[in-house]
Amino acid sequence: MKYFVSILLTIAIFCTIVPASPRLPISASNKFEPSEKAWKEADKMLKKMTLEEKIGQLVHIGFNAKYASQDSEFFKNIQRDVAQNKVGGIIVFAGGLYETVHLVNRMQENAKIPLLISADFESGVGMRFEETTNFPWNMAVAATGNPDFARREGEIVGREAKALGVYQVFAPVVDVNNNADNPVINFRSYGENPNDVARFGVAMMQGIQSNRVIATAKHFPGHGDTAIDSHRGLPIIDVNRQRLDSLELIPFKAVIDSGIASVMIAHIALPQIDPTEIKPLKQSVNQETDSPLATDKATVPSTLSPLINTNILHKELGFKGLTVTDAMGMSGLTLYFNQDEAAVRAVLAGSDILEKPADTDLALKGLRDAVNSGRISQERLNESVRKQLAWKYELGLFKNKTTPLESIDKIVSNQQTQQLTDEIAKNAITLVKKQDGVLPLKRGQKAVVLVLTNGEDRLIAGNTLTNSLRAAGLNTERIVFDDRSSNEEANIALSKIKKADVVILGLFARVRSGAKNSIGLPEAGFKVMKEVMIGDKPVVSIAFGNPYFLRNFPEMKTYIAAYGDMTSLQKATANALMGNADFVGKLPITIGDYKIGTGLSLK
Repeated sequence: MKYFVSILLTIAIFCTIVPASPRLPISASNKFEPSEKAWKEADKMLKKMTLEEKIGQLVHIGFNAKYASQDSEFFKNIQRDVAQNKVGGIIVFAGGLYETVHLVNRMQENAKIPLLISADFESGVGMRFEETTNFPWNMAVAATGNPDFARREGEIVGREAKALGVYQVFAPVVDVNNNADNPVINFRSYGENPNDVARFGVAMMQGIQSNRVIATAKHFPGHGDTAIDSHRGLPIIDVNRQRLDSLELIPFKAVIDSGIASVMIAHIALPQIDPTEIKPLKQSVNQETDSPLATDKATVPSTLSPLINTNILHKELGFKGLTVTDAMGMSGLTLYFNQDEAAVRAVLAGSDILEKPADTDLALKGLRDAVNSGRISQERLNESVRKQLAWKYELGLFKNKTTPLESIDKIVSNQQTQQLTDEIAKNAITLVKKQDGVLPLKRGQKAVVLVLTNGEDRLIAGNTLTNSLRAAGLNTERIVFDDRSSNEEANIALSKIKKADVVILGLFARVRSGAKNSIGLPEAGFKVMKEVMIGDKPVVSIAFGNPYFLRNFPEMKTYIAAYGDMTSLQKATANALMGNADFVGKLPITIGDYKIGTGLSLK
């Protein structure tokens, strides 16, 4: 009875707060779901399918596209998965845009049943394809305080995805980032307030699905309160159900209620929800990272847990759409399960799509053996296959499964996309803390732009910021530090800084999935930063990625959160630094003593 009252209380609180968020009107005419005709067509096809064809539908492979002749091993390996293994879909990752679409078209020609193509377009197609426009990260969008930006972004993402033949977008991220040390979600989240995350997530979802493209909420049941990257190990969130209902599940409830078509399950353990213990394998297959983090005190990940996947997501929250796992080759799984066993458990837990196994053949074999032995029933297998077939009919893939190349450059990254990107950036840049008399910067000042990056981009990191400041009249010199930088470079940098009027510290520490130094800073650059901050030279610190640095370095006297390294954010920051625009963004997170909602103005 006590538990029942607690649930009612949580629902009452949720209903009081969340209805203010935009919702799709629920009616038979506008629900984005397979039609009655699509279900009937799926049933007809299901009766004719072989066991191999059914099992193949559950597995979706991934690739980074490149030019490949049809005689190449690269091409033939993908072709084999499509034609012989009869996989159900492809997840496209980084690669040339036209090479990707062309290769997908070739694979669609080899597929008896159309492939469902998906991609992680969290910040637009620019997240995967160079030379295309990248929207600011979700945290920047939330810093504007306006969910309509998320809706408009979603509309463009859905339209551009469809132009590339991608009909399932792995977005929005609706994780509540309430852990400042989170190395994998961070600025990919809309923030730390679950109701704000719900509002922005619903808006983004509505925009994507307005183009009849599947949106996917991730990473269920919530990856925000983790300090371990699930690409490197198994995060453990030791919270009870009451806490989940009051925080992590609020955005998922909102998007499900508003008609989201798909949900992605995370490789995270919740011992108070499913206490089933698991042990690391002696040897594991791992494609995501060469430095995995294993623990002997682990419980089954959500991906493989019927208590979390089936009971909570499907039965209690009423989700009836497509359930997709996070990548099956991530260390959160491979440290504890071989791919055959992981595939079987994921299906038994309630997933319809197994994303990117580390070993496709082994995953398929595991599924085949499980069906033949009766461990996976025909009814359970048919349930997921039928669902995918119905969606493919609804999306029109049985009528037209290839994508024309001729129209792409008219739709993708056009003027409308760039204008919205710049508008979001202008309204996102947040002045958290300021030293009197430093801002705005003045034309003719001599400035060192000190860039600290955790990426492999020392030739370009901070270029847009530096060039924009120079064009606005600042006398700038850019100095870059990464993990390869030496102490000698540090000494040279310090000598140049002594001659400058102001130091602009560009912190380009960004989420790098699977990397040891995700959201971290290079050692040599860190030493220079510390030396500069204890001096009397004015320093303007700007977080072009991980926004939480002020928490660890309260001695920073002027601090700006840009939430990402996109060119639009660098230009908007330079514009505000020179006083040509004001700072209008508000923190969607708490950074030490600076609470959510903080945002200063130069006026």
